[in-house]
Amino acid sequence: MQSTDWPDQHSMVLRDLHAKGLSYAEIARALNAQFGTTYTRNATLGRGKRMGLAPVVRQAARAPEPRPRSVAAGTGGRAADPATRDQVVRPAPAAAPAPVRLRCVGISPRLLSFEQLEAGDCRYPYGGDRDDDPITFCGHPRQPGASYCTPHFHLTRNPEVTAERPTGPLVLRLVAAA
Repeated sequence: MQSTDWPDQHSMVLRDLHAKGLSYAEIARALNAQFGTTYTRNATLGRGKRMGLAPVVRQAARAPEPRPRSVAAGTGGRAADPATRDQVVRPAPAAAPAPVRLRCVGISPRLLSFEQLEAGDCRYPYGGDRDDDPITFCGHPRQPGASYCTPHFHLTRNPEVTAERPTGPLVLRLVAAA
């Protein structure tokens, strides 16, 4: 790793090369070639920022606009019918995406605040979509061993996927003490 204390001569060359519009990668290569250093692009950029140099802004080269292909483009420029030679082929419009089908349950939530929830109440959240929208909870009696009531429990589980292992008590055994 290079020291953060750059010699004054290196800093002056950095300032001069920056004024010429070189990128920080090009400046690093020039400094390394001139002084036999191993400055990286990021080291040069960091030093330039500490010196108060503005970032190098380059005008991005604009890609040429694609020209429309004619019907005869695939035939080497020769069309069978001269009248169709300059017709533009337009791609077929993309099919509209299928509407998203939301899963929901036929239950009317009690919409309890967090403070109003009791130990056996469903904790399925409602609201909170906007900044001023309070978050409330379902509040119906929850399923044993779960945080949600039966309808919300089934809503949050993918019925097509089976559990990798059966749920149950987990027994841990100490193998060796440290």
